[in-house]
Amino acid sequence: MAPNLIGSSALFLAEATSTDNTELSTKSKHQPQTQVVKPIPPSIYPKYKWNVVWRNVIAFLYLHIAGLYGFYLILFVCSWKTTVWTILYAFIAGQGITAGAHRLWAHRSYKAKLPLRIILMICQTAAFQNHIYEWVRDHRVHHKFTDTDADPHNASRGFFFSHIGWLMLKKHKDVMVKGKTVDMSDIEADPVVRFQRFMFDTAIIHPVVFWNENAWISWYAAGIFRYTISLNFTWLVNSAAHIWGTKSYDKSIKPTENVYVAIAAFGEGWHNYHHVFPWDYKAAELGDYSLNPSTMIIDFFAKIGWAYDLKTVSLDMIERRVKRTGDGTRKSKCINTEESVIGDYCQHNEIWGWGDKDMTTEDIEDVKILNKLE
Repeated sequence: MAPNLIGSSALFLAEATSTDNTELSTKSKHQPQTQVVKPIPPSIYPKYKWNVVWRNVIAFLYLHIAGLYGFYLILFVCSWKTTVWTILYAFIAGQGITAGAHRLWAHRSYKAKLPLRIILMICQTAAFQNHIYEWVRDHRVHHKFTDTDADPHNASRGFFFSHIGWLMLKKHKDVMVKGKTVDMSDIEADPVVRFQRFMFDTAIIHPVVFWNENAWISWYAAGIFRYTISLNFTWLVNSAAHIWGTKSYDKSIKPTENVYVAIAAFGEGWHNYHHVFPWDYKAAELGDYSLNPSTMIIDFFAKIGWAYDLKTVSLDMIERRVKRTGDGTRKSKCINTEESVIGDYCQHNEIWGWGDKDMTTEDIEDVKILNKLE
């Protein structure tokens, strides 16, 4: 996931330039020079040139210092109504990211009628994490080129970079070059996305207007603290969920299953599964809502007919994938199930979600679509 603080000028801020790893050596002064490529320890390869964007550094320093002050106000000063409002606002705005920008627009894992798209657009706008188009573009590029130099928040460069550092640096050239190959025509064609040309944050207004909260307190508690925490919870999907956890579905990729990130990010921490099956509207294999409230929200709107064509993955497909590429941490949920694999099932081309031209025929044919619109 790729939220952005300073508007479109801070998009794709992860510039990294690899250094030349070739060294010259000579056998003796009487022998001709030869070029020898010496192996370089993985711990120091590759090296990157960090071009810092100082205005972003200053902005994030302010956010985190002010956020700590806001946390103090939440604990000891502000009204209980402001505390409840801050939590409620964070949840509602978060659904604009998880159920909206992420699962609906970025991955096309389900379809939504106009009223629901408008609601999710408003929620996503309130989250203040970029316009939908820019958010989706970042995220599709991340999935298509995961943990490479073309990934805006490449986890191969360490926790700090993938968490927040990528927003403090200029972009790597591969992010823009390869990013242009990702199809965005469906997002460009959506009138709801085209309408959204601004961002606003109303979290600080309600406490002041409706229960006379001090504007200073509202700014730092309901505004800055809530926003800073929301950003960091979202960033954990980029960082922690690419470093720590199990790899039940594909041990060859960096994304992991991380329960703590799932709790913090409303069900987005089941990341190994999500990168293997990015078109699943649940973004997880879980069968309940306890650690995936965003799935509950989508299912609710499916019940009233506003969400439809919910795409998910058959248990048979999951079982086959786990047997082929899993790390052994997931136990089979089938009894007397015979492995049935045609050819090499392991995906060699990353995909960003439903509709990616690189999806295999088997994946398309085996997908399950719930609440299909007649």
